Amino acid sequence: MGIYVFLIFVVCAIYVQNRGRVKHAQFKRKLTDHANLLAPLNCLFYVFSKIRNTPYIDPREFPELDKVTSNWEMIRDEALALNSASSIKASDDLDDIGFNSFFKTGWKRYYLKWYGSDLNSARQSCPKTLELLNQIPSVKGAMFAMLPPGARLVKHRDPYAGSLRYHLGLETPESDGCYIEVDGERYSWRNGEAVMFDETYIHHAENTTDKNRIVLFLDVVRPVSFAPVQWINTGFSNLVMSASATKNVDGDKVGGLNRAFAGIYKVRSLGKRIKAYNKPLYYLIQYALYALIIYAIFF
Repeated sequence: MGIYVFLIFVVCAIYVQNRGRVKHAQFKRKLTDHANLLAPLNCLFYVFSKIRNTPYIDPREFPELDKVTSNWEMIRDEALALNSASSIKASDDLDDIGFNSFFKTGWKRYYLKWYGSDLNSARQSCPKTLELLNQIPSVKGAMFAMLPPGARLVKHRDPYAGSLRYHLGLETPESDGCYIEVDGERYSWRNGEAVMFDETYIHHAENTTDKNRIVLFLDVVRPVSFAPVQWINTGFSNLVMSASATKNVDGDKVGGLNRAFAGIYKVRSLGKRIKAYNKPLYYLIQYALYALIIYAIFF
């Protein structure tokens, strides 16, 4: 039985890695892509998706988000107040497993809600925005995200296809020099304008201007046509995605994955030191660990 489950994983991972026009160039990058872990689950979302599987999605397909777009100035005012207080920032601790690597290239954030958890800090600092978002059940995650001048996000795909990404321009350069590129298609943010995209396509972003880019960043449930797939999505969100919740300030709830992240990061740091010392040894250990994990799970 294990071999058949393993083959399903392999087939789904191959599909995920070859989905879209833009692909990772190196085989080892494809092999170690964390999206492979959720490939069978994501393939279910793709097969039963009510919307077309395209890099960009028309926001008008989600009419419940119209009230967000129409209130962009109110949302912007709360975001700018936070930014003036230097509250939109990188994490001070190793407690943001989902976005930790982004901090190294300048990306910053302030969480509003995350898969079942409203943050106490957000209730106090941006109550109007949070109240508005809590009226929309399909919004599972929300934050203010900043890309300062010179910041960039490297090419990557998010691992989970149960949601779609919504960006609402709040304070942007309104310039083509500040952009996101999803599966090779470029979009430049504009104030008061919403864009939606499938974050499981390879994408990257860069701000080459001298102005900040601040957007409202939402994770919106992907609508599906088969109820059991929706139940799976709900269960995964409640069990796994909620465990990736983190804090803006001390006192906010931190999920289990992020409480464990400091230990995980130590292992990653050891791996980096081994790689700097001896690359062949590093890859030998890495692939041996993968083989052991695969054997333990499937055989």
